Amino acid sequence: MPTAISVKNITKKFNHTLVAVDGISFEVEAGSTFAFLGPNGAGKTTTIKMLTTLISPTSGSITVNGFDPTKDAKKVRKSFGIVFQDPSLDDELTAYENMFFHAGLYGVPRKDTPAKIKEMLGFVELWDRKDDLVKKFSGGMKRRLEIARGLLHTPAILFLDEPTVGLDPQTRNHIWEYIKKLNKERGLTVFFTTHYMDEVERIADRVAIIDNGKIIANDTAANIIANSGTKSLEEAFIKMTGHIIRVDEATAADAFRKMAAMHQGKNRR
Repeated sequence: MPTAISVKNITKKFNHTLVAVDGISFEVEAGSTFAFLGPNGAGKTTTIKMLTTLISPTSGSITVNGFDPTKDAKKVRKSFGIVFQDPSLDDELTAYENMFFHAGLYGVPRKDTPAKIKEMLGFVELWDRKDDLVKKFSGGMKRRLEIARGLLHTPAILFLDEPTVGLDPQTRNHIWEYIKKLNKERGLTVFFTTHYMDEVERIADRVAIIDNGKIIANDTAANIIANSGTKSLEEAFIKMTGHIIRVDEATAADAFRKMAAMHQGKNRR
């Protein structure tokens, strides 16, 4: 199978000291669904930021759809769609307007835009609500719109950062039905994070778990469960990563930067 994402010996350091990601390697097959899991502060978010061109690695190499994010950022961005954990829609625009604005950002030809918007809004069953302001949408409807928007420019890879957080079970299942349909019908590569381990067991072809900046497992969910001697992926995850509640990476990195700044200030005095 062709490789959609290749990560080789990637390390990311902040302020030359804090190692957020420590020499990790993994591959994602084209057309597969890949779950990237980890407790808060494990290096998950930092890795995704490197894959999606938001930050550069300190060392190592990455290819996304055959392109290097540090050298061909524009080509990489055209290769993927992304649904962020935090809402990113403009609530004061309609569903159609949100899609139209995104089409312009990603260079979708103007002559093709109306048909593409109709196709994707129809796919997520929101075409009849195209003229409604997004602020009137439920959480599930907003997620569906974000998925439609992320797929508007026909990417090869879809990144989903906890796409079903805060949604009820019925809506969660509905969202994953759309994603599975895209994966099967269009060969879309899906790279996702979630804290709902039942979703991973149902959806993912392969699972990587990162902790303390290192990959500690990379296998099928069934094999990870069997090798850990547990009965579920959630039990295996907790056994491998521990019971301690973690702070997230952004909080840890921000605290480190503040401490470093204070230390530098004292040295100047």
